[in-house]
Amino acid sequence: MRVETYAALAARVLAAPPRLGPVRLVAVDGFAGSGKTTFAARLGAALEAQVVHTDDLLEGWAEPTTFWPRLEAWALAPLRAGQPGRYRRYDWLHEKFGARWREVPVAASLVIEGVSSARAAIRPELTLSVWVAAPKAVRLERGIARDGERLRPQWEAWQGAEESHVAVDHTPERTDLVVDGDPAVPHAPQHAFVTGRRIDQTQSYGLDVAPPESRT
Repeated sequence: MRVETYAALAARVLAAPPRLGPVRLVAVDGFAGSGKTTFAARLGAALEAQVVHTDDLLEGWAEPTTFWPRLEAWALAPLRAGQPGRYRRYDWLHEKFGARWREVPVAASLVIEGVSSARAAIRPELTLSVWVAAPKAVRLERGIARDGERLRPQWEAWQGAEESHVAVDHTPERTDLVVDGDPAVPHAPQHAFVTGRRIDQTQSYGLDVAPPESRT
């Protein structure tokens, strides 16, 4: 484990070639409550890049990975062709998509953040993929603190759906960088982050089941 700065990581991204048309696409993946939204915001600021949150493309609590057709059609496909994309945000309070379209301009880089954002379908076009890990109990505690005890059943069902996706996609062990979302290492969190250990142990990823390479 080591401490790295967002500025240094951003410099590496910008020095790499774009793979989604003219755009350097960064995916920040991880289970809900791991800290990926915070990480994505800080990396996006270092890149001077827009951050698209996949939660804005979901249609409620039903399934955490179903945003993909919207992300692909509204944003990724146009950017791949060198054209600006756009998307509408889901209103979780009123349970419908808003009428306003938000622009996603063609830029040097773009960050997408959310569960399954680094899935196999997009990996060849990612300049950087990140997995943010934290223990399951920590993630659930953060979620309940944010959303309230009444949503505990939704959170528990959500965690099960996330784990089912990762069991098939094997995302954590196939990302470029593993970040500790609950670090004990001293660092300046506004400017730096702590990398996780890339080892085949469930604790390093916050998984409840071992990655396939470590199973017997």
